[in-house]
Amino acid sequence: MIRLLPATKLLRAAPCFSTIPRRALHVSCPRQADPWPLPHTQSHMDSTTSPPDAPAPEPLARPNESVEKMRARLLYQARKRGTLESDLLLSTFAKERLGSMSETEMKEFDKLMDEPDWDIYYWATEKKAPPERWAHSELLNQLKVHVKNEGRVVRRMPDL
Repeated sequence: MIRLLPATKLLRAAPCFSTIPRRALHVSCPRQADPWPLPHTQSHMDSTTSPPDAPAPEPLARPNESVEKMRARLLYQARKRGTLESDLLLSTFAKERLGSMSETEMKEFDKLMDEPDWDIYYWATEKKAPPERWAHSELLNQLKVHVKNEGRVVRRMPDL
């Protein structure tokens, strides 16, 4: 036979419960603030802000990398960023543009990929101004046009 505890004993046993009478079998904790705010909310933008004087990330040296190997690596890295938002934006951009990029454009794209995910996302969606090192970048301007999706194309993650 199952024996149920009275509601008062149940409330005293669990530290997160309030002593205000509620339903007798109510056992959940009171709702707290969401620890994972949605993108484009002010709290998320504040928590993901990089300092304006932060130096550019130092890229890994790849001295003997061929152009085709660089193109394949960048396509993979654009697809496997870590956040779905950045994955979708960068992987579809890379799928459309990497084939026609010159080696210098691919090196610039590689430097952009070294930046934090949320910074790239907010720069591309124009929610934050990019730092001086990216303010006049043609590549970032192309990414912004891609993100606007004026043709209303339904985009999906490209295959690897």
